Amino acid sequence: MPELAVQFLLKTPTVTVRDVSCRGNCQHQSAEECADATELVFPYRGIYARHLGRDQAIAEANQVLFFNAGEGYRVSHPVPGGDACLSLAIGEPLLRELAPKDLLREGAGPAFLRQRLRIDPRVQVLVALLRHGLHQGIAEPLEAESLALTLVQRALGPRTTHAAGASIGRQRLADRVKLVLASDPARRWTLADIAAEVGGSPVYLTQVFQQVEGLPLYRYQLRLRLARALNLLAQYDDLTQLSLDLGFSSHSHFSAAFRETYGRSPSEFRRSALHS
Repeated sequence: MPELAVQFLLKTPTVTVRDVSCRGNCQHQSAEECADATELVFPYRGIYARHLGRDQAIAEANQVLFFNAGEGYRVSHPVPGGDACLSLAIGEPLLRELAPKDLLREGAGPAFLRQRLRIDPRVQVLVALLRHGLHQGIAEPLEAESLALTLVQRALGPRTTHAAGASIGRQRLADRVKLVLASDPARRWTLADIAAEVGGSPVYLTQVFQQVEGLPLYRYQLRLRLARALNLLAQYDDLTQLSLDLGFSSHSHFSAAFRETYGRSPSEFRRSALHS
């Protein structure tokens, strides 16, 4: 299997959707890479770090990353296991129409000012529905295009995103916390455990993480677990086993958290996503 595998799921004049997976064998920064087109990249499995000059973004399922055409970047995988992302490239006129002006640079081609934004659970559901629908061959092109545009609009919406507003030092501390959580996603971490891994007091960590990500650490981890469920539901017949593999104490705990976050039960989501 190659280090990087790319599968085109949809290619129309309006949108190109690719499923990109990486084995993540290299922990250190890669050679410089460059995107051919401006893309919105939605990680749905694993974690990696993207380096843009001195700026770093941790890519995981609570984020959308922006890859600008012609802009050099490097990637590293500080946590084993590789990653997978859904990548969307939207035609320039539509992207300018969908993206708020304060997110884009002025210039000839559309380019984003930020590396990333945090997304909400609704966006995570749209990512999963689009990916499952295209992989299963049950989403017609018109349906997939409409879903992709809705996904972009929701991901860039000012009421549904959060841009980090802390110092670089605090952002790096929050990044280290994310890497710790990703190192053992199913573990029932305590604040003391995380503090021991990254250094600093539990109180300080909770304050910093809340400032950087805009939501409490425990809820952030819960969303990561539930995003993994969105990815894995098609592979599990036994939802009780899935809930235990994700680190939930029981199937009922998992189902309640899933419904509260996504507005439907795991079984209902599986039926809507897979049409089964």
